Formats: sequence, C-alpha cells, structure tokens
Amino acid sequence: MSDGPYFFLSHAPAGRAADGPGPDLWVGRLFDDLCRGVAELTALPDGAAPGFMDPGPRAGAVWSEEIGRGLASCRVFVPLLSPRYFASERCGKQWYAFAQRAIHQRAATGLPADAIVPALWVPVPEHQLPWPAVQLAVDHRRLGERYATDGLYGLIKLRLLAEEYHRAVHHLARHIVGAARATRVGPGRPPDARTLPSAFGAAPGPRPLRVTVAAPTRGELPAGRDGAYYGESALDWNPYHPDTRRPLALIAEDIVGSLNYRPTVASFDDEPPAGDPAAARPEILLVDRWALRDERRRARLAALDSAGRPWIGVVVPWNRADPQSRAATGELTARTEATLPLRTRHGRAACRTAAQGVESLDAFEELLPQVVEAAAQQYLRHAPAHPPGGRAPSGRPRLTGPMDTAPAPGHRGPAPYRALDRAPDVEDTDDSQP
Repeated sequence: MSDGPYFFLSHAPAGRAADGPGPDLWVGRLFDDLCRGVAELTALPDGAAPGFMDPGPRAGAVWSEEIGRGLASCRVFVPLLSPRYFASERCGKQWYAFAQRAIHQRAATGLPADAIVPALWVPVPEHQLPWPAVQLAVDHRRLGERYATDGLYGLIKLRLLAEEYHRAVHHLARHIVGAARATRVGPGRPPDARTLPSAFGAAPGPRPLRVTVAAPTRGELPAGRDGAYYGESALDWNPYHPDTRRPLALIAEDIVGSLNYRPTVASFDDEPPAGDPAAARPEILLVDRWALRDERRRARLAALDSAGRPWIGVVVPWNRADPQSRAATGELTARTEATLPLRTRHGRAACRTAAQGVESLDAFEELLPQVVEAAAQQYLRHAPAHPPGGRAPSGRPRLTGPMDTAPAPGHRGPAPYRALDRAPDVEDTDDSQP
C-alpha cells in the first residue's frame, strides 16, 4: 500500500471555454490543495504521493497504466461529483474498479470498507444520482451550507468565498484521512478499462433487480454435509468460507448495487405471491449444488429452467477448496446439468460458465456483472412495452408496470428501464433459450 497514492481524485474533464481557462484549471488547484491538506494531516514519508489525479483522456488510449496502478493501490477514492461526472463512462469505470476492491475487502473481513469519499464539484439533483452514489448517503452540508449549495467549483471561483472554500477543503482532507485510517482496502490488480462496466450503468437511474438464493439451511443439510457453509436461513449460505466472512447473497447484493441496480434479496424457498411485481423483473438466481439433492427444490429449479424466462440469470457457486464439494463434483455436476440443461448448454458463454459452476470468489466477482447485464438485456427484449393511452406516442415506447418503479409526483428522473435504449447485443444471437 505504501507504493500507491493516499487518495485518487476522479473527475470528468471539461473542455476549455473560448474566452478563458476551462474548469480543469480549477480542478488542478483543488487537487494541489487537497494534497497539501492530506500531507499535513498524516505522517507520509518523504516522496510518498498524497494523491493522484486522472490527467484526462489521451488520444488512442482508454487510460494509462498509471491510472490503473493508482486505482489498484490508492487507499481512498474521491469522486468529484457533477452532472458531467455521472454522464462519463470513464468516471463510471473508475468508480466501479475501486468499488470492487472495497467489496472484496468487506467479503473477506466482514467489516465495513467505506473508502469512497465524494466531493461536490457542482451540485447534482438527488433524482439524478445513480444507485452507488445514493448508497453513500452523504450530507454535504457537513462541509458548509455554501459548499452544499454552490459546490467546490462555485467556492473556488469567487474570492469572497475563499474562506468557505478553504474550510471545505480542510474538512474534505480530514474525511479522506479518516476513511483511510478506518478502512484498509487491500490492493488489487490494475483493471482493464476495456472490459470494465460502469458503476453508473447503461441507463439513467437505478434499476430494480432481484437476487434469489436456492440453498438449504443448516438444519436441512444432506447427511454428513459440513454445516460451516450454512446458517439458519438460505440467505446465510457462504460457499467460499473461510475466505469470506459474509453470506454470498450480501456479496452479490453489493456487486449488483455497484452496477447501478437497486437489488432485493430473497430465498428461493419463499415463493412470491401471485402477481408480485418482483417476479417480473430481472433476476439472479444463486444455486447451491447441494440443494439439488432435495427433490422438491430440484423439481422447482428444473421447472424454472424449462420455462425459459431468460431474464433470470443462474449462477452456481462452489468452492474448490471445500473437500466435500471437490469429492462429490462428478455427482453434483451431473445433477446440475440434468436440472438446468438450458442454462448450462445455451446462451452467452459467460452465462453458461456461471451455470456450470463458479469455483472461487474471484471468478464469481468477474462473472456476476456479465450475467447481470445479460439478464437485464433479456428482460428488455422479452418484456412487453405499454405505450400510454390516447394518441400514439411521438417518442420511443417505454416499459411500464413492474419494472417501471413509478416515480413520485413531481419527480423528473427517468424511468429505470426504457425499451430500445440499446441495440441488440451481438452475443444474443447465441441465445437459443425461448
């Protein structure tokens, strides 16, 4: 960790105005002031970097190796919030890359890993915030009323607000240092920007998604099965024990939330009542292969697979370090393929791999975002569009009903899913599910 920057300042580069310097000049000044503030509040050794700032896109490159190393080694991630920031795929990828380090840390330790400290550059209406930002639940007034109403950009440009600016920067530096001291997020591998998803998603606004767990409780285990991986509820299932301290459902919830989905978590044994809107939204089904020894669950899972419903992505986690699972792998694999033939043999390569078996937490963290995106796209392909009554709509049709999570009166935010927002995925041609 000593080789990385103390904090990583992520911001959306802005173009230079015709009549003067662009906002990036002021971002550079803020970065320098934050570096001085963090250096004064810590005992960083000589030569250690207090911070790293994304210098902006370069011709012919997604981002530099230096940016990747900074994201993989910084102790705190500082996104500089603005409407432009949340419209930037580059910034969304940076946020996602760091968030995965924090999720992995929390999974391994069971402790909070709150190392994202947002800074308000330009005020952003609450309804425009993606789910990862909403989850932070930051009260910007803690850094001053003028900071909350004008943002750092407003404070830094006006000399009469210089005192408020310096106060806000000082408090922000204190929050950065406090987050670094409270949480030690382990280093990761430099991310590949070409394959990273964005934390802000492909559509504006958080979108609902269900995470369902098909696993036995500790009291329902097959004879001789080690109970260390289970609890009083199916949602307590922790297949990657002892490397993880958190149930897999909560890890999946964190990953899904980091992709700008608003997840709900439920047990497969708790059948939703007829007409439940949650049954008509994209879903990720986590299946314990040991649950297939229970004939009732096996029959229900087989019926779900044969019914199609490709917006339900199936992931079958197992632990290669679990001696019982390793010894029974032939039998359990055969049961999985017989129960879930559509999921294990058809569809995208990533979805087939996920249904055939995911043997480590690292593989689970890599595959789950791909299964989530496939489930969401399949929902958009198969869900009916309901145009409003009366005259024919002039714009594109949009989904209504269960997936529309109707906004509150006066809310101007976009619907969470919109039909035809994306072109068909080229990989969908490999999807032979109904």
